[in-house]
This record gives sequence, structure tokens and C-alpha cells, in this order.
Amino acid sequence: MTNETITTPAALPLAPGVWALDPLHSAVNFTIRHLGIAKVRGRFNGVRAELYVGERIEDVRVSATIDLATIDTGNPDRDAHVRTSDLLDVAKRPTMDFRSSRIRGEGEDWTMEGELTIGEVTRPVTLAVEFGGLVDVPVDGSRHAGFEATGEIRRADFGLDFAPGLLGDVVKIQLDMQFVEPTSA
Repeated sequence: MTNETITTPAALPLAPGVWALDPLHSAVNFTIRHLGIAKVRGRFNGVRAELYVGERIEDVRVSATIDLATIDTGNPDRDAHVRTSDLLDVAKRPTMDFRSSRIRGEGEDWTMEGELTIGEVTRPVTLAVEFGGLVDVPVDGSRHAGFEATGEIRRADFGLDFAPGLLGDVVKIQLDMQFVEPTSA
């Protein structure tokens, strides 16, 4: 691999290669309505992801696996219930997997299309993506790229329709991700 960066107008300025997730500076957050009047916020603490950057924007891919048992809403009793067969059923559906299929946009307006799989159900998902920029970390000299992605899914689309009316169907997702440039770049 070379040390060149992608410089076409429709591309991100990232060195080609596999960028590893920086898990200490990344988060998978969500919001869901409760009783239609309030929001419950939470996060998943177990996330693995990588960003593959090719020579062209059409070659860029993102993959992620989220450990559903790592849900954290700030309430251990609620989290334990969410893990049961009433909701996520982590015994049968331990992970949620995302694979991008297309990234497009220009300037500051980017979208990432892909497929989200929860258990045996796979559905298309589109996320709005904001590129936060690149920075060289002074401590170790590594280069990091930051991204924020937002979107929403519907619980019913994945067979997670427990307690309609009690819990909203729409789950809003916010991903804050940092990736580390390949050392061979």
C-alpha cells in the first residue's frame, strides 16, 4: 500500500487500507420513545468495526458487529429485561451486524447505505454521515478519522415488536466513531 490519500472531489481524504476502530473513542447510542411521552436513551458498549478504504469512493466499505448483551440504558433492571425474549432475546440474537453497500455524497452531505441484520432478519438502512476530520494524535503519532452517523430503524421490521404503545417503534441511532489509519499507510 502507498501513502497516497484519496483526492477526488467526491472522496474522503483517507489513506487506502483497513482502518481499525478506536473503541475508547467510539459509541453506538440509541433513543426510543417510552409511553409516547418520554425518551429512553442508551448505548451498546460492545462494538467491533472496521473501515475499508479503497482507491475510489465506490470501494469504501464499513462493517460493524454490536454485542446486544452490552446494552446500557443506565438502569440494570431495565437492561436485564431488554436482553430477554420479550425484546432483544440475546440468547437467540446475540449480535446486530451492519455491512455498508454504498457511500455517496459530496461536500458535507454524505449517506451510507447498507444492510442491518438482527437475528435472522436483514433490512436495508440508510445513515446520514458527517466526516469530522483527520488528526494526528500527539501521544503515539497515529492518525485518526472521526465520523458521526445518524439514522433510524423500526423495531417491527426486525420482529422486535414487544409492547407496542409502551415502547415506540422507531429507534433513533447515533454513531460516533473514530478509526485509526493503517500503520502501513
